[in-house]
Amino acid sequence: MIREYQHKNPITASEFMGWMLLLGAIALVSSTVDPKYIDPHHKQFIFLLGVIGVWRYSNALMHFGRGMYFLYWRFPRMRAAADKTAESSLPSELFMVVTSFRIPTHTTYQVYRSVFQEAERVGVPVTIIVSIVEKSDETFIKKILRRETRNPERVKLIIVRARGTGKRDGLAHAFRALSRQMPNDDAVVGVVDGDTQLLPGCVANAIKFFPYLPSVGGITTNEYCVVEGSETMRQWHALRFAQRHVNMCSMALSKRVLTMTGRLSFFRCKVLIDPEFIRDVESDYLDHWRLGRFQFLTGDDKSSWFSLMRSGWDTFYVPDSNTLTVEHPPEKNFFKATRQLMFRWYGNSLRQNLRTTKLLGVRRLGLFTSYVLYDQRVSMWTCLLGLVASVVASILFGVQYLLLYVLWVLISRTIATLAYGFSGHAINPMYPMVLYYNQVAGSVMKTYALFHMNQQSWTRQKTTLEKSGSNIDAKINMISSKIMLFSSASIFFGAVSVLLYLSQGAY
Repeated sequence: MIREYQHKNPITASEFMGWMLLLGAIALVSSTVDPKYIDPHHKQFIFLLGVIGVWRYSNALMHFGRGMYFLYWRFPRMRAAADKTAESSLPSELFMVVTSFRIPTHTTYQVYRSVFQEAERVGVPVTIIVSIVEKSDETFIKKILRRETRNPERVKLIIVRARGTGKRDGLAHAFRALSRQMPNDDAVVGVVDGDTQLLPGCVANAIKFFPYLPSVGGITTNEYCVVEGSETMRQWHALRFAQRHVNMCSMALSKRVLTMTGRLSFFRCKVLIDPEFIRDVESDYLDHWRLGRFQFLTGDDKSSWFSLMRSGWDTFYVPDSNTLTVEHPPEKNFFKATRQLMFRWYGNSLRQNLRTTKLLGVRRLGLFTSYVLYDQRVSMWTCLLGLVASVVASILFGVQYLLLYVLWVLISRTIATLAYGFSGHAINPMYPMVLYYNQVAGSVMKTYALFHMNQQSWTRQKTTLEKSGSNIDAKINMISSKIMLFSSASIFFGAVSVLLYLSQGAY
């Protein structure tokens, strides 16, 4: 089944035409660039990326190299050792926590059908705890259980009714219900989102690593996607999962995966039922120097990761534990939908980033992980450097600089797309443009989120964080956020303009 979402299928006629159009665009743009602008000895030559460009692409190559090393050399050896260890040391029991809220009926059926099938396949007693809001979901889920379970004595279902005030509350209710089951010390729990279908073997593939890696408290998994939206939206999501796969593999080398994805992650049960862990998931917060204290509405996957790291546990990624996520874009318009999703994702990352580097430090995180976290704060500006520099240079010195930049974007993003083909995820001729859009639009959303940390909302539930404090405080925070964003952008544009002018004047 998973082959349907990998690159193993033959290329279609439309994809072939897409690749031909991409190569034609590269040839066309290259023919419009004056050769003197790519001559490093000519006075009009500007290496737009310069030292910063070398740094950025070195980072990308480093992550890609680490990811491929882990995927094709390190992990296969770990898999063989984990399978051998798990032959006599599988957990005595398994729990699965599933959260559902306003999920379409056809998606709910596929998700719970896969959960019940995996529960029977794994070979140990399984208790499934479902956190829902509507009574209709309870009836429907019980019906699926009766239809799909052939050994009901091995699968137990517990229904938890949440208030519908957000995923964090739903998870906390489910975790407390789990703790009341008095799980064994070696028990493992999987946390599944209501739009995530478990593919055959994903549970067993993941939980076998807990006895093999005793320092690991949480394991996250590989994702493929089916998108109920436009072709552009489908390719945008698919590319994100390919990028995620490479980065997760890279971080898994250090046992410092930076998030316990809510789609499907596994935890040692004794970790998850710890009251402090539950509090972190339910009511996490940030003390910000300008915005004061505010709670996290979204980002439960980042909170669970932070709680694990603070408690001294490592985190890991299992690339052959596969899920299929059904994505429902929050808007029909591609740009509106991606803007909402990126603002939520990047806001979550930045909020946890600021707190993690401050409270945990290099000694706990490790040198490489600390570098990655600090680099996240810088990359939002460096990813915009090429675009801003080329636009400013085209205004000051001529349009050839913009054409040169377009050629660079086409060539570099095409090479990056082909490299992602080695990740095991499918690639598409739309990826170079989608990749560039991600980098530019993502950087814009990151800079906006950086100065609006307290603004949060769920895309499905349409709930927002309640404002605390007086109206005057809220207005001051809003005005100061806008001022700091405008000032930072102005400094950035000014610095790029000055550097370009000085580089030309140096000849």
